[in-house]
Parts: sequence; structure tokens; C-alpha cells
Amino acid sequence: QVQLVESGGGLVQSGGSLRLSCASSGFTFSAYAMAWYRQAPGKERELVARIITSSGRTIYGDSVKGRFTISRDSARNTVSLQMNGLKPEDTAVYYCHAVVQTTEYWGQGTQVTVSS
Repeated sequence: QVQLVESGGGLVQSGGSLRLSCASSGFTFSAYAMAWYRQAPGKERELVARIITSSGRTIYGDSVKGRFTISRDSARNTVSLQMNGLKPEDTAVYYCHAVVQTTEYWGQGTQVTVSS
């Protein structure tokens, strides 16, 4: 059974930093890409960052390039998102995501709130 469990959200002031983590289980971690998405109130869910866990190759959404860094720890089956220089517009629920053998899986989400 595939499970994705996020942690690390919270409230932070503008310009601050947070680190999100996604613990995964139930599939071969190194065989699939992992990603972070976010959804703000009244907006569509958008890609924040994706990592190919086998190679470490990364892709970022335009709005977070240069501020956020996605990484993986294959020994712990964990993907992290380091968020620096946070802005109020980064406020959203952040979701961990994986596609395993054509099936999409989402974590429960973790709230990130950035105050101005």
C-alpha cells in the first residue's frame, strides 16, 4: 500500500524558511519520480518541484526557482522541500505526489502560511 506522509508545515514570516518532508512507503522509492504540489485558496493545484529519484534530476515551477530546493534521501525513502525567501504568495497547502505504475498518489497535505 503506497503511503505519502508530509510534515514540516507551519506559520512563518515573509523572508523566512521552512523545510517540508515527505515520508514514502509501499513502493520502490528509486524507481519513480516524486514531486511537491501546492494549492492556494481559490486557485488550481500547481507543480512546485519534481525530482527523478534515481538520477537526482530536478524541475521547478517558475515562481519558486532560486528559492526552493527539492532533494531526496534514498536510504530513508524521503523527499524534502527546502523553502527559503518565503513570500505571502507561497501560502498554500503543500502536497507530496507520486505516480506509481500509472496510479497517482497524494499525501494528506501540510499547510504553509507566510505572513507579511
